[in-house]
Amino acid sequence: MKDHAQRMRTRFTVDLSAYPDLVVIYLGLRVNSLRGLVPALQFGPKLKQAVKENPAGLLRHEMLFFSLYPLHLGIRQYWRDFESLERWARSSVHAGWWKSFVQRPTGYGLWHETYFIRGGMEAIYGDVPPPLGLTGFAPIRPATGAGFSSRSRLQVTGEQTVAPPISESEIPPRDVPPVPPPE
Repeated sequence: MKDHAQRMRTRFTVDLSAYPDLVVIYLGLRVNSLRGLVPALQFGPKLKQAVKENPAGLLRHEMLFFSLYPLHLGIRQYWRDFESLERWARSSVHAGWWKSFVQRPTGYGLWHETYFIRGGMEAIYGDVPPPLGLTGFAPIRPATGAGFSSRSRLQVTGEQTVAPPISESEIPPRDVPPVPPPE
Protein backbone atom coordinates (compact mmCIF):
# COMPACT_ATOMS: atom_id res chain seq x y z
CA MET A 1 0.00 0.00 0.00
CA LYS A 2 1.30 3.44 -0.91
CA ASP A 3 1.98 5.79 1.92
CA HIS A 4 0.50 9.29 1.93
CA ALA A 5 3.47 10.86 0.11
CA GLN A 6 3.32 8.28 -2.70
CA ARG A 7 -0.43 8.47 -3.43
CA MET A 8 -1.35 9.92 -6.78
CA ARG A 9 -2.26 13.56 -6.50
CA THR A 10 -4.43 15.30 -9.05
CA ARG A 11 -5.05 18.80 -10.33
CA PHE A 12 -7.49 19.48 -13.17
CA THR A 13 -10.09 21.87 -14.52
CA VAL A 14 -13.20 21.57 -16.71
CA ASP A 15 -14.13 22.63 -20.22
CA LEU A 16 -17.31 24.71 -19.94
CA SER A 17 -17.43 25.69 -23.62
CA ALA A 18 -20.57 23.55 -24.12
CA TYR A 19 -22.32 25.59 -21.39
CA PRO A 20 -22.16 29.23 -22.51
CA ASP A 21 -25.18 30.24 -20.42
CA LEU A 22 -24.37 28.22 -17.28
CA VAL A 23 -26.03 29.38 -14.05
CA VAL A 24 -25.00 28.28 -10.56
CA ILE A 25 -27.39 28.84 -7.68
CA TYR A 26 -26.84 28.34 -3.98
CA LEU A 27 -29.98 27.99 -1.86
CA GLY A 28 -30.11 27.94 1.90
CA LEU A 29 -32.58 27.20 4.66
CA ARG A 30 -31.76 28.46 8.16
CA VAL A 31 -33.83 27.37 11.16
CA ASN A 32 -34.68 30.42 13.27
CA SER A 33 -36.89 28.76 15.91
CA LEU A 34 -38.04 25.31 16.99
CA ARG A 35 -41.15 25.79 14.85
CA GLY A 36 -38.90 25.80 11.78
CA LEU A 37 -37.12 22.54 12.58
CA VAL A 38 -39.72 20.07 11.28
CA PRO A 39 -40.29 21.88 7.94
CA ALA A 40 -36.52 22.12 7.50
CA LEU A 41 -36.09 18.37 7.94
CA GLN A 42 -38.99 17.69 5.54
CA PHE A 43 -37.43 19.75 2.74
CA GLY A 44 -34.71 17.20 1.97
CA PRO A 45 -36.95 14.32 0.87
CA LYS A 46 -39.34 16.68 -0.97
CA LEU A 47 -36.49 18.33 -2.83
CA LYS A 48 -34.90 14.98 -3.62
CA GLN A 49 -38.18 13.88 -5.22
CA ALA A 50 -38.49 17.13 -7.20
CA VAL A 51 -34.96 16.72 -8.56
CA LYS A 52 -35.56 13.03 -9.30
CA GLU A 53 -38.13 14.20 -11.86
CA ASN A 54 -35.12 15.48 -13.86
CA PRO A 55 -36.16 19.08 -14.56
CA ALA A 56 -35.18 20.30 -18.04
CA GLY A 57 -31.90 22.17 -17.88
CA LEU A 58 -30.74 20.95 -14.45
CA LEU A 59 -27.19 19.67 -14.89
CA ARG A 60 -26.29 18.86 -11.29
CA HIS A 61 -27.79 19.08 -7.80
CA GLU A 62 -25.77 18.84 -4.57
CA MET A 63 -26.86 19.00 -0.94
CA LEU A 64 -24.79 21.17 1.43
CA PHE A 65 -24.49 21.54 5.18
CA PHE A 66 -23.60 25.02 6.46
CA SER A 67 -24.00 24.70 10.24
CA LEU A 68 -25.48 22.60 13.02
CA TYR A 69 -26.46 25.52 15.26
CA PRO A 70 -28.37 27.24 14.06
CA LEU A 71 -29.30 24.45 11.67
CA HIS A 72 -28.47 25.78 8.21
CA LEU A 73 -28.85 23.50 5.19
CA GLY A 74 -28.22 24.24 1.56
CA ILE A 75 -28.22 23.22 -2.06
CA ARG A 76 -25.98 23.99 -5.00
CA GLN A 77 -27.45 23.55 -8.47
CA TYR A 78 -25.98 23.95 -11.94
CA TRP A 79 -28.43 24.94 -14.69
CA ARG A 80 -27.94 25.04 -18.45
CA ASP A 81 -29.42 28.56 -18.59
CA PHE A 82 -31.45 31.10 -16.63
CA GLU A 83 -34.68 30.29 -18.48
CA SER A 84 -34.53 26.63 -17.36
CA LEU A 85 -33.94 27.65 -13.76
CA GLU A 86 -36.71 30.25 -13.85
CA ARG A 87 -39.18 27.81 -15.43
CA TRP A 88 -38.49 25.20 -12.73
CA ALA A 89 -38.56 27.69 -9.86
CA ARG A 90 -41.88 29.16 -10.96
CA SER A 91 -43.76 26.02 -11.92
CA SER A 92 -42.50 23.18 -9.74
CA VAL A 93 -43.02 22.26 -6.14
CA HIS A 94 -40.49 25.04 -5.44
CA ALA A 95 -43.13 27.61 -6.41
CA GLY A 96 -45.50 26.27 -3.75
CA TRP A 97 -42.80 26.34 -1.08
CA TRP A 98 -41.85 29.90 -1.94
CA LYS A 99 -45.45 31.14 -1.99
CA SER A 100 -46.15 29.55 1.40
CA PHE A 101 -42.94 30.95 2.87
CA VAL A 102 -43.50 34.57 1.83
CA GLN A 103 -47.13 34.66 2.94
CA ARG A 104 -46.76 33.61 6.57
CA PRO A 105 -44.12 33.17 9.29
CA THR A 106 -42.49 29.77 9.20
CA GLY A 107 -39.76 29.60 11.84
CA TYR A 108 -37.05 29.33 9.17
CA GLY A 109 -35.39 31.63 6.68
CA LEU A 110 -34.65 31.05 2.99
CA TRP A 111 -32.10 32.63 0.70
CA HIS A 112 -30.45 32.15 -2.65
CA GLU A 113 -27.48 33.56 -4.52
CA THR A 114 -27.24 33.10 -8.29
CA TYR A 115 -24.05 33.39 -10.37
CA PHE A 116 -23.83 33.56 -14.17
CA ILE A 117 -20.93 32.42 -16.33
CA ARG A 118 -21.45 35.46 -18.56
CA GLY A 119 -21.22 37.74 -15.57
CA GLY A 120 -23.69 39.04 -13.06
CA MET A 121 -25.14 37.76 -9.86
CA GLU A 122 -28.24 38.32 -7.79
CA ALA A 123 -29.54 37.29 -4.41
CA ILE A 124 -32.58 37.31 -2.14
CA TYR A 125 -32.77 36.74 1.61
CA GLY A 126 -35.95 36.12 3.57
CA ASP A 127 -36.03 35.94 7.36
CA VAL A 128 -32.28 35.36 7.70
CA PRO A 129 -30.14 37.74 9.75
CA PRO A 130 -27.20 39.49 8.13
CA PRO A 131 -24.34 39.07 7.68
CA LEU A 132 -24.89 36.13 5.38
CA GLY A 133 -23.34 35.75 1.94
CA LEU A 134 -23.39 38.96 -0.04
CA THR A 135 -25.07 40.83 2.85
CA GLY A 136 -21.75 40.60 4.67
CA PHE A 137 -20.33 43.41 2.51
CA ALA A 138 -22.93 44.74 0.03
CA PRO A 139 -25.63 47.30 0.91
CA ILE A 140 -28.99 45.76 1.82
CA ARG A 141 -32.04 46.91 -0.13
CA PRO A 142 -35.76 46.05 -0.02
CA ALA A 143 -36.77 43.16 -2.30
CA THR A 144 -39.54 45.18 -3.94
CA GLY A 145 -40.02 46.84 -7.32
CA ALA A 146 -36.92 46.20 -9.43
CA GLY A 147 -35.62 44.00 -6.59
CA PHE A 148 -38.69 41.73 -6.56
CA SER A 149 -37.64 38.93 -8.95
CA SER A 150 -34.39 37.33 -10.04
CA ARG A 151 -35.14 38.35 -13.62
CA SER A 152 -35.49 42.02 -12.68
CA ARG A 153 -32.53 42.04 -10.26
CA LEU A 154 -30.37 40.65 -13.09
CA GLN A 155 -31.96 42.82 -15.76
CA VAL A 156 -32.48 39.72 -17.92
CA THR A 157 -33.98 40.67 -21.26
CA GLY A 158 -36.68 38.70 -23.04
CA GLU A 159 -40.08 37.52 -22.03
CA GLN A 160 -40.61 35.46 -18.92
CA THR A 161 -42.14 32.13 -19.92
CA VAL A 162 -43.82 31.38 -16.59
CA ALA A 163 -45.53 33.87 -14.29
CA PRO A 164 -44.18 34.27 -10.74
CA PRO A 165 -45.90 31.99 -8.21
CA ILE A 166 -47.00 35.06 -6.27
CA SER A 167 -47.31 38.71 -7.16
CA GLU A 168 -45.54 41.43 -5.23
CA SER A 169 -48.89 42.81 -4.01
CA GLU A 170 -49.75 39.44 -2.37
CA ILE A 171 -46.70 39.48 -0.10
CA PRO A 172 -47.10 41.03 3.35
CA PRO A 173 -44.74 43.99 3.96
CA ARG A 174 -41.30 43.04 5.23
CA ASP A 175 -38.74 45.08 7.09
CA VAL A 176 -35.18 45.49 5.91
CA PRO A 177 -33.02 44.25 8.80
CA PRO A 178 -30.58 46.61 10.47
CA VAL A 179 -27.05 46.15 9.21
CA PRO A 180 -24.72 44.94 11.97
CA PRO A 181 -21.62 47.04 12.61
CA PRO A 182 -18.43 45.85 10.89
CA GLU A 183 -16.31 43.46 12.91
